[in-house]
Amino acid sequence: MDSNTVSQLPSSIAVGGLTAIIVSLVSIAVAFWALQNLKLDLIVRNPKGPQGKLLQLLLAVILGHFVASFVLDYWGYTRMLRYMF
Repeated sequence: MDSNTVSQLPSSIAVGGLTAIIVSLVSIAVAFWALQNLKLDLIVRNPKGPQGKLLQLLLAVILGHFVASFVLDYWGYTRMLRYMF
């Protein structure tokens, strides 16, 4: 490896980490927004209470994690395609 590539490596890792954080937070926010339309009163006694809101937040984090993981994996796979040709 030449010295130019080695000096750019920490910057590239930092950008990838920042991108992963932003994609994860946006995915969680979108999942939380989408779960606002879910009728939790069929499952939870008091969906407007703190336990109902915590359940909604935890569901948003779980769903957002899966969506972010899918998006980041897809992005990684598309970046690998340039080595195919």
